[in-house]
Amino acid sequence: MSYRLAIFDFDGTLADSFPFFVSVFNQVADRHAFRRIHPQELDCLRKQGAREIMAHLGMPRWKLPMVARTFMGLMKQHQRSIPLFNDIAQTLSHLDEKGLILAVVSSNSRENITHILGASCRHIRAFECGVSIFGKASRLRRVMRKFDVAREQVIYIGDQPTDGEAAATAGIAFGAVAWGYGAYDAFHSLQTHEWFADVSELRRLAAGDARLESSASL
Repeated sequence: MSYRLAIFDFDGTLADSFPFFVSVFNQVADRHAFRRIHPQELDCLRKQGAREIMAHLGMPRWKLPMVARTFMGLMKQHQRSIPLFNDIAQTLSHLDEKGLILAVVSSNSRENITHILGASCRHIRAFECGVSIFGKASRLRRVMRKFDVAREQVIYIGDQPTDGEAAATAGIAFGAVAWGYGAYDAFHSLQTHEWFADVSELRRLAAGDARLESSASL
């Protein structure tokens, strides 16, 4: 089946913001009174889901909106230092040229996203920004309604298990990327998903059959 609509997460999927996230994390932790992290913990944490990480940090869910706003504010100050992943700009252009409808559903702010995307914004036909990491399903449905696309023709591409959970709740396919915040092992709890080992593999979304054997559906 070919997809008509590809919806992307932003941080860790289109933008290489993980180094920035790590660089300011302890500053944010001190401000909002939850546990700091040490460099040696990162590999382990990347194999866990958001709920497990929050429990490890001692960060209650009610703090999440405030923490997110702090991260977005700090990112606004460092937008110029956060790049898109290599080949993302060319890949978005390719998918657009092939006729896919492209959208972004992200927890980050629209201002940060559009600034970092730069000229690539011209390929994105809808933005749903500032979304809770646990509230993306409703925004995915909103994008689907906007373009009147059937669930079977939509895929959400993200880098964390919560993205896969949102896709499942919205009843659409999910594609996990290897280059983001979540490591391969983080996605073991998801029933099915496609795995994209590098950015170039995203181009198969525009192929005649997007679910090629090489997609490594898991």
